Amino acid sequence: MIRLVLAEDQGMLLGALATLLGLEPDLEVVARACDGPSALNALRRHRPDVLVTDIEMPGCSGLDLAEAVRRDGLPTRVLIVTTFGRPGYLRRAMDAGVRGYLLKDAPSAELAAAVRRVAAGEKVIAAELLVQAFDAADPLNERERQVLRLAEEGRSAKEIAEALGLSPGTTRNYLHEASQKLGATNRIEAARIARAQGWL
Repeated sequence: MIRLVLAEDQGMLLGALATLLGLEPDLEVVARACDGPSALNALRRHRPDVLVTDIEMPGCSGLDLAEAVRRDGLPTRVLIVTTFGRPGYLRRAMDAGVRGYLLKDAPSAELAAAVRRVAAGEKVIAAELLVQAFDAADPLNERERQVLRLAEEGRSAKEIAEALGLSPGTTRNYLHEASQKLGATNRIEAARIARAQGWL
């Protein structure tokens, strides 16, 4: 029996996924979570074989969960099922140790098959995303991502500096570098471009 934790912030979709996968004779849904922190608690409590998760959720993302699985040494393999076919997300997912990445419009039989393959240690990536992922290198480093996420929230350079424990000058340098790398004229445009590419 393959034990699953499901993480999805849309309640109706979470219920549909649980019902769909629960009909499979060799799959057992041991927990459902509608946000990142609840999913992390379920992972630590149940130590499932596979986590099926969306990318963007309240509290922390599916990518954050994948990194936590690796950091905590959990035996869980991660399968992302999302509407976001952005190449930046796929690249970051692969870097975080995600074993599977499917789009939500995939047929239901494909999802169950992907769960089994991921549980067996295989990698399952939506074919249409692979070429895009290899053509789209993420130009940002982790600190630039952090400052752009906070800039996206409308925080000033001083507020960003305080939040990250940086000097205002260093923060402005990170914002400037990120904007230059993305060909943006200001921090808000840089954050928008990075978000659209899946780099945030």
